[in-house]
Order: sequence, then structure tokens, then C-alpha cells
Amino acid sequence: MDDLGDHAVLELPRRRREDRRQRRQRKGMYILPSLFTTANLAAGYYAILQAMHATVGEPWHFDFAAKAIGFAVLFDGLDGRIARMTNTSSDFGRELDSLADVITFGVAPALLAYMWGFHLLPQLMNPELHTKLGQFGAVASFLFLVAGASRLARFNIQMNPQPSNPGRPDKKYFVGMPIPAGAGVIAAVVHFTRGVPLVNPIMAIVALALVLTVAYLMVSTWRFYSFKDIHFNTRQPFRVMLLLAVIFVSIWFWSRWVLFGIALIYMFSGVWWRLQWIVRRRPSPPPPPVYKEASQPS
Repeated sequence: MDDLGDHAVLELPRRRREDRRQRRQRKGMYILPSLFTTANLAAGYYAILQAMHATVGEPWHFDFAAKAIGFAVLFDGLDGRIARMTNTSSDFGRELDSLADVITFGVAPALLAYMWGFHLLPQLMNPELHTKLGQFGAVASFLFLVAGASRLARFNIQMNPQPSNPGRPDKKYFVGMPIPAGAGVIAAVVHFTRGVPLVNPIMAIVALALVLTVAYLMVSTWRFYSFKDIHFNTRQPFRVMLLLAVIFVSIWFWSRWVLFGIALIYMFSGVWWRLQWIVRRRPSPPPPPVYKEASQPS
């Protein structure tokens, strides 16, 4: 009995040391996703600064802002995956991520779209048209911001949202276009032009329609692929890894064309699924007619 008692006394400090070490490791793992969220926020702040400093003679500021938003999309995808892989999701992390997304994917692309597409338009032959395009561009950029914030609010309060055209409803799909993808569309278009601001009123009208379309897709109930069925902590088919490698290499060498194509394909994928659902949907058969029995004469 004395030997057992001595062993228990010696074992207790060792267990306490292991518990303290595990708690320190756990705190470090909780910090890791927040670091990527902070990087996301820093990229959004940098994009805002670059958009504010851009002029007609220095379009590279716009391009740098678009690239910063692109890196923020990467950071935003990593923080959630790391939190799920390490089982370190927390309420604080989710709230911090939502607030960072409003700034990085709401305020930054809205300001970038306005400054690049409408604020620096040259004086046109019709001054009234120039003024109206600037005003409409400001309103459209604000609607983009409101739609993105509403999309985040809806995502936070819905436990298991289902798209209106589910097909096979599961967690593979987002309900509405996610706000990082919406910001990525704006950034990809600006990067495609190398940040050169628009000078043609027709192109400004096209940009206006694009901003409004992305805003609508974010608040819609149409489905968009979420990529959540791709888990990097499990074995993946060789073709998936090969496809990712090809995409990364292509972005490295031809970032303008590849990112522009990926952004538009993802945006129109939700439209395609919606149209496909409308075409395939069969109207419910009308109810059978109800006939009243003729009353017998007395």
C-alpha cells in the first residue's frame, strides 16, 4: 500500500505538467486560425489604402488592391479549414472572421469598384451623363456592400440553409454567392485590366451592371459550390491534386486570364444551376375536379 501511495504522489505532478502543456498547445492552436483572419483583415486594409491612392497616372495602385483582395480570399479559406482540421473553432473566431469579411470583402471591393470604374472617368461631352454615371456607380458600390453584409448576416443566423433550387441538398453548396467570391469577381476584373481605370462610358455601364449582378447573386437563394467536400487532411484522388497543381501553376504564369476566367465561371455557375432547375422543374399536376352530385327531384 505504501508503494502504491508513493507512486500516486509521484504521478500527480507529472499529470499536472502534461495538462499544462496540453492547455498551452491548445491555446496556440486557437491562435493559429485567428492569425490567418488577421492577415485577411490586413490585406483588406491594404487594398483600401491602395484604392484611395490610385490616380489615372498610377493604375498599379488599383492592381495592388485587387491582388490584396485575392490574397485575402486565400487567407479566408485557410482560416476556416485550419480551424476545422484542428478542431479549434470558437465563437470568437467566427465573430472575428465575419467582421474581417465585412471590411475586406465588403468595404474594400466596393471602394475599389467605385474608384476604378466611376470616380476617375474623364469628362465626357455630356457633363450630365458623367455626373449620373458617378452617382449610379456610388449607389451600386454601396448596394454591393449592403448585399455582402446581408449575406454574412444570413449565413451566421441560419443553421442549415437550403438553396431554393437544391437538386441534392447538402453542405456542398452555399445558399447565395459567398462574399469572398463576390469580392473576387471585382478584384479579378480590375486585375485583368492591370488596374487601368475605365475611360469609356459604355464600359462603365457594363461595370455598373456587373457590380449590381454580383450584389444580387450574394443575396439570392441560388446555390453555389462550396468546395467543402475537398478535405486536405484525407486522401484525395490523384486527378484532384493534379488539377489543383495545374491551377496554381497557371495562376503563377497567367494570373490575369486565369483568375478572370475562374471568377466569371464561378459567378455564372450559380446562374447555370438556377436556369437548369427552372427548365427541369415540372409543374405540379392540377387537383382533380370536384363534381357535385345532381340533386334528385322530389
